[in-house]
Amino acid sequence: MQKSIFVVDDNLTNLLMAETALEKQYFVMTFSSAQKMFKVLEKIKPDLILLDVDMPEMDGFEAIKRLKEKDAYADIPVIFLTAHDESDFEAKGIEEGAVDFIVKPFSEPVLLNRIRNHLDIDGIIRERTAELLKRTAQLVQMQNGILSMMANLVDIRDPNTGGHIERTTVYMNILIDAMLARGVYSDEIGGWNLNLVVSSARLHDIGKIAIPDAVLRKTGKLTDEEYGIIKTHAKEGEQIIERAISQTGEKEFLWNAKLTAAYHHERWDGRGYPYGLRETDIPLQGRIMAVADVYDALTSERPYKKAFSNEEAVRIITGDAGTHFDPLIADVFFEINDKFDDARTALTQ
Repeated sequence: MQKSIFVVDDNLTNLLMAETALEKQYFVMTFSSAQKMFKVLEKIKPDLILLDVDMPEMDGFEAIKRLKEKDAYADIPVIFLTAHDESDFEAKGIEEGAVDFIVKPFSEPVLLNRIRNHLDIDGIIRERTAELLKRTAQLVQMQNGILSMMANLVDIRDPNTGGHIERTTVYMNILIDAMLARGVYSDEIGGWNLNLVVSSARLHDIGKIAIPDAVLRKTGKLTDEEYGIIKTHAKEGEQIIERAISQTGEKEFLWNAKLTAAYHHERWDGRGYPYGLRETDIPLQGRIMAVADVYDALTSERPYKKAFSNEEAVRIITGDAGTHFDPLIADVFFEINDKFDDARTALTQ
């Protein structure tokens, strides 16, 4: 497919020379001002732009700045055409995003060679970027597949909590979005890969695969001894994921899963398990999952209890702010609990 080039210069002689030199190999469009080029850019995106620096109204520096500010145009290579031959001038152009300078008056061979080189380089970069994106997408798909498979093992083994993993993952996503919107722990969350954090939260109960069937699948109320066995799932989950990290060498993907698995039963007042951590010593992933996990437990029917309404669950969680739950996270939950209720209704229909 023939490459396209825009040539922008207020000197008609320069435009004619560039068009004559390029038209045999490229589709060329010429413009006497940057303003005219931008009008056409809304409909046609070229493979490269030759941009004069010294133009009235909008010079080349202002034009390239506008190009780089807009995502749709930012990746178009720009070569400056200029009568200046000064290092400071060239440095400023490179800083603004130009890939090269061609000094006027230019010769046809120089113009063609410089353009060909940049189009070839740009083509290679685009091909490799596309391949990298493809491989990254495949890796993410594989990771999500492994997560789903492992999470499904828990759902299969614990029929009393069917759909729990899917619902808590949705609730966690809703809560994180709301916290970001309100600036609650936004500095810490801003450093997260949110897709990884939310996806890996599906493994928060992975430790239940180590719990005996007689306890895990019991339909009646648990004894104190049985409840003690159930509580070991947090530490078991942490150890399972630690082994996976050591065997695969994968850290970021599984590290977040480890944090939600190990710490989602810790309490703000230090009376949780398995480590009895207090307040912000509890990793943020665990504090967020604690709200999502308890909300789902409250609003889900179990063989030994009926489902609580959304209003009852909200009353219990907000009542436990500062004891069971991080008060800042509980406040955010209170403000957006209707989104939890809508998601719960949609997922249980």
